[in-house]
Amino acid sequence: MLTVKDLKDLKGKRVYVRVDFNVPQTNGVIRDTNRIKAALPTIQELLSKGARVILMSHLGKIKWKEPDPEKIEAMKKANDMAPVAKALAELLPGVKVSFCAATRGEELTKAVAALNDGEILLGQNTRYEKGEEKNDPELAQIWASLADVFVMDAFGSAHRAHASTVGVPSILKAEGKPVALGYLMIKEVENLTRCVEVKDEDRPYVAVLGGLKVSDKIKVIDTLLNKCDYIIIGGAMAYTFRKARGEEIGKSFLDADSLDYAKACLEKAKGKIILPVDAVATDSFEEKEGRKVEIVKEIPADMEGCDIGPESCKLFADVISKAKMVFWNGPMGVFEQKDFQAGTIAVCEAIKDLEGKAFSVIGGGDSASAAKQLGYKQNFSHVSTGGGASLEMIENDGHLPGVDVLK
Repeated sequence: MLTVKDLKDLKGKRVYVRVDFNVPQTNGVIRDTNRIKAALPTIQELLSKGARVILMSHLGKIKWKEPDPEKIEAMKKANDMAPVAKALAELLPGVKVSFCAATRGEELTKAVAALNDGEILLGQNTRYEKGEEKNDPELAQIWASLADVFVMDAFGSAHRAHASTVGVPSILKAEGKPVALGYLMIKEVENLTRCVEVKDEDRPYVAVLGGLKVSDKIKVIDTLLNKCDYIIIGGAMAYTFRKARGEEIGKSFLDADSLDYAKACLEKAKGKIILPVDAVATDSFEEKEGRKVEIVKEIPADMEGCDIGPESCKLFADVISKAKMVFWNGPMGVFEQKDFQAGTIAVCEAIKDLEGKAFSVIGGGDSASAAKQLGYKQNFSHVSTGGGASLEMIENDGHLPGVDVLK
């Protein structure tokens, strides 16, 4: 695959860059610019080569099945890219950053034509177009006609075969135009490929999985069983496995449809799956005065588990301590509440102790949020920017639609 570093003779060329500017905002104020900052190395590389940079991204969700047109318009208004353009301009002083409120038509083509070398145009939210998520060929053709080169730098969207992620590069590639990976994508693909194509020096390989439903992680569990030496399962998902093992889980979340799978999985795993041996349980998920929080082996009928217990923390830490590579996706408990942070902190501490001795990856999502909130983000070898994309890359043996189209 070509990379942004390989691209030559970009002076005067229009480079369409699919970025991930799906940033949190409230009333037009960006609360976290990390995703914008993550794209800067690719953008600056292109600017330094004299390119005319067209940035496209989705922001939030537009529910096109909503029958009320006014509600759709309200969703569009809430996910307007204009504040993102302002934030980008502030991060790139001295660079002209324009914004186009249109996703197609004369306004967009004129805005692209007005670009000079070393300037940026940020387009409107790609999801303003109903055909974006359907990879509509007509829409992809409209966007592809704007560009001489395509660069993919939105790992968080690389698992989606949308018009802006797969449709555009497919057309440009067919036309003989360059398509390439951006710096963020290079980093993600290199680090996650290591978790897929496991070398002997990266063993023991330990996966730590949390999350709610077993059904959401069946494919990744099956894949990791063939790759890992151990799979630690915590979070709400663990209660379904514990129930499958015949243990009492009280009012804890149960993915009843996955009980048979969990039983079969435990048999197939032959000791590879490590489950909690105790839990922190409560009579009230809601934080309120007088709620009961207890450490228990099996969970009483009137309580629910919200974190792994201290014995499980020691067990998990011991397994992790022997690892040469760790892939983590999903916290061990309701880390947003102080009463239920200990399990997730224990995993973070165990991985922190591996610094310099092992390779560790957080597969985005809630795990990345937890590591950041609890102050451990810097202790990991790699923190992915895409939860869904990182899981799908693991599941599909390194394949993602937004990556494969560039090959």
